[in-house]
Amino acid sequence: MNWDQLEGKWKQATGKVKEKWGKLTESDIDVIRGRRDQLVGKIQERYGIVKEEAQKQANEFTKTLHLADENDSTASGTRGVATSEEREEVVGSGRPEKTRGAGRS
Repeated sequence: MNWDQLEGKWKQATGKVKEKWGKLTESDIDVIRGRRDQLVGKIQERYGIVKEEAQKQANEFTKTLHLADENDSTASGTRGVATSEEREEVVGSGRPEKTRGAGRS
């Protein structure tokens, strides 16, 4: 995820930010609002680390951050739901096999 995306989805990201940097306060989170320079500054301030280390942590965070998109199937809860044919196969064989109805024996 890039910084423009993070800024646009800041409300979604705040939970992950709090998990990563628990010393950040609600006030810090409000000030940051997805802006890289603000996040780096607050990380430096709360953790007493040099700017380069704070930048590294912030960049690694954005690389690994995955937020559900409104158009993403994971956001609607449809991803990973088996069809009725797939459910029959799981129940019948005792192990999960996705057949989608083709080539069942």
